[in-house]
Amino acid sequence: MAGAVSPYLGVALRNQDPRLPFLISGAVLLITTLALSKVERGIVPDAPALSEPIAPAKPLGQIPMFFIASMVILSLGYQLHFSINSAPYFRRFVEADQLPWLMPVFWIGFNIAMFPASVIVKHRGGLIVMGAAGLLGALAVLGAELAGNLNMLIAAQFVAGAAWGCMLMSAVSAALAIGDTGAEGKVTGLVFSALALATFARMAAVAGGLQKLPEYAPLLQWAPVACWSVAGCGLLVIAAARVQQRMQRMRGVSSS
Repeated sequence: MAGAVSPYLGVALRNQDPRLPFLISGAVLLITTLALSKVERGIVPDAPALSEPIAPAKPLGQIPMFFIASMVILSLGYQLHFSINSAPYFRRFVEADQLPWLMPVFWIGFNIAMFPASVIVKHRGGLIVMGAAGLLGALAVLGAELAGNLNMLIAAQFVAGAAWGCMLMSAVSAALAIGDTGAEGKVTGLVFSALALATFARMAAVAGGLQKLPEYAPLLQWAPVACWSVAGCGLLVIAAARVQQRMQRMRGVSSS
């Protein structure tokens, strides 16, 4: 809930002393660090000693690499939709001075959806949630593109943000599940590398003025829908394949 209202807190503090947000965030960070360090001191003595050396992680196979590629595509779709397309969508109905109150709708949906989605991930798995959220997000972005009034656009942006929150939250869970052979850290790190790569790609596109070129307007307009729908379908295929492999192993164990 704090994350959902934080964009509007930034707007409210815009005309205040700029040192105030730094003071508040610094104090909160200090308190959090001290609390976590106290928790860590209580956990370390109780940690069991490792009796055997940890086996080296196996090389990443096709499924982890396809998962990372899907994460790059999903991240690129998010960057193009929110950072490039969202403001022009709202400008069809409102003036520029109202954008600070409308753009955060995406992040409100993002923060609110993460908690219930985490419950679904525990029962269905991260890959399924990522794939379904990708398809839902593609529909929401399509709705934002075709919205005929401001209310429809706000609803579409809220759903798109919720879908991206589900994708990002379940990506970590999916990375841990896919890297269950000892490569959990590597796959999780590659997830955040995919986010950074998509961010740099968006920065390069903006720096090159791609969004101002008329011949690239249709590409930027429909690319987020294509990115989220294609990656969502691919992740659902991976999830189905892993479920099938798990069922085959269970049949093999039961038959033996």
